[in-house]
Amino acid sequence: MMYKQVYEAWQQDPEKFWMKAAEAIDWVKPPSKALFDDNAPLYEWFCDAEVNTCYNAVDRHVENGKGDQTAIIYDSPITGRKSKISFAELQVKTANMGGALLAQGVQKGDRVIIYMPMVPEAMVAMLACARIGAVHSVVFGGFAANELATRIDDATPKAIIAASCGIEPSGVIAYKPLVDGAIELAKHKPDTCIILQRDELQADMVAGRDVDWHECQQGISPAECVAVKGNDPLYILYTSGTTGQPKGVVRPNAGHLVALNWTMKNVYGVNPGEVFWAASDVGWVVGHSYICYGPLIHGNTTIVFEGKPIGTPDAGTFWRVIEEHDVKTFFTAPTAFRAIKRVDPKGEFVKKYDLSGLRYLFLAGERADPDTIKWAQDQLGVPVIDHWWQTEIGFPAVCNPVGIEELPVKLGSPAVPMPGFDIQIVDDAGKPLPTGELGAIVAKLPFPPGTLPTLWNAEDRYKSAYLETFPGFYETGDAGYVDEDGYLYIMARTDDVINVAGHRLSTGQMEEVLSNHPDVAECAVIGVSDALKGQLPMGFLCINAGVDRDPSEIVAECVKLVRSEIGPVAAFKLATVVDRLPKTRSGKILRGIMVKIADGAEWKMPATIDDPAILGEIETALSNLGYPAKG
Repeated sequence: MMYKQVYEAWQQDPEKFWMKAAEAIDWVKPPSKALFDDNAPLYEWFCDAEVNTCYNAVDRHVENGKGDQTAIIYDSPITGRKSKISFAELQVKTANMGGALLAQGVQKGDRVIIYMPMVPEAMVAMLACARIGAVHSVVFGGFAANELATRIDDATPKAIIAASCGIEPSGVIAYKPLVDGAIELAKHKPDTCIILQRDELQADMVAGRDVDWHECQQGISPAECVAVKGNDPLYILYTSGTTGQPKGVVRPNAGHLVALNWTMKNVYGVNPGEVFWAASDVGWVVGHSYICYGPLIHGNTTIVFEGKPIGTPDAGTFWRVIEEHDVKTFFTAPTAFRAIKRVDPKGEFVKKYDLSGLRYLFLAGERADPDTIKWAQDQLGVPVIDHWWQTEIGFPAVCNPVGIEELPVKLGSPAVPMPGFDIQIVDDAGKPLPTGELGAIVAKLPFPPGTLPTLWNAEDRYKSAYLETFPGFYETGDAGYVDEDGYLYIMARTDDVINVAGHRLSTGQMEEVLSNHPDVAECAVIGVSDALKGQLPMGFLCINAGVDRDPSEIVAECVKLVRSEIGPVAAFKLATVVDRLPKTRSGKILRGIMVKIADGAEWKMPATIDDPAILGEIETALSNLGYPAKG
């Protein structure tokens, strides 16, 4: 079947489609039906089933004779360590840690916060929670104590599992003092903290509360897999909220298993036994879906990579990992490729490695500009697939499904909707817009299995944040349009669609034009307040390494380029060259904060920011342009 046939099969009979997909999962008690809509618009899937996620990700492969296959490859250029864990070894490790959690009083349904760097133990901790039916909430290692405290109070964990430290190119980051500070700030106090002591830094332990990762597993009974209901939560993952209060996205066990397993072959084109690598972090949704659960459920080998795209040790580290571990499908963020391209624009490092085994590169997390895609295509010689989804969604909603059919790549588009997603473009009143017209991107309810059914302890907030603006639809918060072939174009967050003298313009479209300038490595465009036109676009340009030109010349050329490609209506006159752009640790550009600085509005240091010092550089650049405007 080709893509169109598969999508139409879902449209004609969603129940049949998802029940068929559910046959690939090993159930304790199979579901009697797929969709449960008694509590619409809070839809749920496979509610009457019983299942265990850890069993499907680990134990069943051992029982099916795949115990010797490598489940996890640990590759840490930042420490020089490498190791491999087979499915049989992973079964022992998860059973032992599950037993340790039970011995510490953690029961089915209890929450456990995991605060760890990119080490295999982070995966073991996640799977051990799933094994005993506990609900894990992974918080990105290195988050500030007050942000961790907020999550402790919301999730009310029985236990915290943490490492003594994380290791960045800048040095060792002590995690334990952040954990101690967060517990002190939080109203809720966990009963126990399990600490993985790393060689680079040994943490001080709090008597009566803290236990050592290795010591707590001594003399305990290994845990068996516990059956949970299909709609029981597997994990809570916090995403930033506009109010400053993080939103706890809930992921149910059964739908998550069915959806992720389906995507591995159909979307990513990998077969069981092959190596799949998502270069992300377990603190993000990509780490949950495509470092931990998706590959292991499907029987793939996954890579836990502790390093950076550049600087650990150079811009060739990705290519070295792909060659050394025979990666078939590689998934990372566009920002990683922009960083590599900036340092190695001619691809000299790519030439040093044999990448003939690589079939596909997938990009997601930040809009993939056509220039970056073209560079990647030229360097790697494989299809470069942009695809779109969100923390809330949990897996690709719009993609080129190479495992079903390799559709033509259209630069700037993540391609077409996947089964389960009826994507539409509407105006502010919810009225459908014609082909090619920019508007809000919404998805018709019910959402497919594996997506969020609600927010943790915040049902009303879930409805107000996602369901009330456009009744009957999920509000994505993104803006874009659909072309005549049904390809979706994500142009900006709806907040980043600016209004210049009554014209709704996409900052993403302007960034696309700017990134085509040969000297521009990456860029960001924001809308700043203007007394006459309402808003004006302002560009921030990062220049390729080795370019020795007057920045004002590059700015002038970029202004001319936007005027030529988009037209005078864009009123693009303000731009400046900066060394870096402020980003989250997952690579998203913090445009909203840049807007607040430019407009002189109050702003709060984002918890997810990679390097707070960059905002000082942005303030200086804005000041040189006369912003915030006086009076």
